[in-house]
Amino acid sequence: MDATASGGFLRFFRAFDGLDDPRAGDVRHGLHEMVVIALLGVICGCDGWAQVALFGQRKAGWLRTFLALPGGIPSHDTFGRVFARLDPAAFERCFLAWASALVESAGGKLVAIDGKAIRRSFARAWDRSGMAHLASAFVTQGGNQLVFGQVAVEDKGNEIVAIPRLLALLDLAGATVTIDAIGCQRAVAAQVVGQGGDYVLPAKANQPALLAKVKALADDVARDHAKGAAGTRVGYREESTDAHGRVEVRRVWVSDEVGWLGDDLLGLWPGLAGGAVVVVERSRLDLGAFGPPAGDGTGDRTPAAATVERHYYITSPGGLDAGRVAAAIRGHWAVENNLHWQLDVTFREDERRIRTGHGAENFSRLCRFALNLLKRDASAKGGIQTKRLQAGWDNDFLLQLISQ
Repeated sequence: MDATASGGFLRFFRAFDGLDDPRAGDVRHGLHEMVVIALLGVICGCDGWAQVALFGQRKAGWLRTFLALPGGIPSHDTFGRVFARLDPAAFERCFLAWASALVESAGGKLVAIDGKAIRRSFARAWDRSGMAHLASAFVTQGGNQLVFGQVAVEDKGNEIVAIPRLLALLDLAGATVTIDAIGCQRAVAAQVVGQGGDYVLPAKANQPALLAKVKALADDVARDHAKGAAGTRVGYREESTDAHGRVEVRRVWVSDEVGWLGDDLLGLWPGLAGGAVVVVERSRLDLGAFGPPAGDGTGDRTPAAATVERHYYITSPGGLDAGRVAAAIRGHWAVENNLHWQLDVTFREDERRIRTGHGAENFSRLCRFALNLLKRDASAKGGIQTKRLQAGWDNDFLLQLISQ
C-alpha cells in the first residue's frame, strides 16, 4: 500500500475509534476489522452476512496485507450477531465523523431530508410492524452528492420525531434544508434557523392554516405577475423540457411580501417573517395521448389537454431569486433519484431479509458508506453497479475506494 492510500485507509479506520464492541470478554475477531471486511464486501456486491463471510474467505490472503485477522475470517453467524447488537447511534457517529472528513461542512449546500422503509426487514409476514424505517440526510452541492446522516424510526409517522434528531447531528450553518410535507413543522423550522441554516418547506394539508394563507397570497402574486400589475414584488422563472413524448413546463413565482400572511402566522413560523412564499406550477402534455373524438364523434381525435398542478412552499431566505428556489425544490428529489433508487435497484435494499436486532439498520448504513465511496470515485468510468463489479475484480481499485 503506497503512502497516499495508507493515509486514506488510516483516516477511514480511525473514524471507528469511538465504536464500542457490544461483546464482553475476549473475542477472536476485532470489531474494526469486521467493519472493514463487511464494508469491502458490500462495495463488491455482497447482499447479506453469508456473502460477506464468503467474500472474506476468498479474499483472506489479500486482506491480511493490511488487517491482522488473528482469528481468521468471522463466520456469517458472527457477522450477524455482532451487527445485530452494534449500537446504531454509535455507528452513526462514526459514519458522520468519516463523512465530515469528506465534506468539511454543509455550508452553501442543499440538505435534503427524507425517509425510506426497508420493506422486507420484518420478522414475520403477518406482522410488519418491525419493518426498519430510516430517515436520511442527503447533501448535494455541484457534482458532489453524499449521504450525510441517518437515523432509524419506528414507522413513517414517527419521522416527525426523527427529523429533529437527524438535524441535530448536522452542521447546518449556511445550508438550505428541504424536507417533504411531514417535516413542515414549526419546531423543525425553528431548529433549522437556530442551527444557522435556511429552509424550503412545502405547505400542504397537514398545515391547513398555513396552506390556506400561502395559497391565497401566492396565487395573487402569480395572477398579478401575469397581468403585469405594477408594484408587485415577484421573482419569476420558467423552464421547459420536451422528452420521451411529453412536454413539461415549470413556472416558479416567489414573493417576499410575506406581511400579507398576517402577524399571527408569521409569529408562529420562525424565519418566515424575513422569508418568502413560492408557487410552483407544472404543466404536462403527453404528446401521445388523445382526448375524445371531435364534434359528433366521427372526426379525428383531438390532443389531450395538458394537466396543470400547483404546489406551495415557504422559505426562510427572502429575496426574489426564483432560480435559487427552483433549484432547491428540484434538488430535493435527488434524495429519491440518487439515494433511494440506488439503494433499491443497485443495492437491492428492499429485497434484503436481515431482520434481527439492529442488523437491518446497520447493514443499510454499510450500504450508504459504500454508496458515498463509489460516488466520490472519479477514476473509473461507468455507473455504480459497474464500479461494484470492478471493485470485486480489482483489489487495487477496491483499496483505492476505501482510501479516498
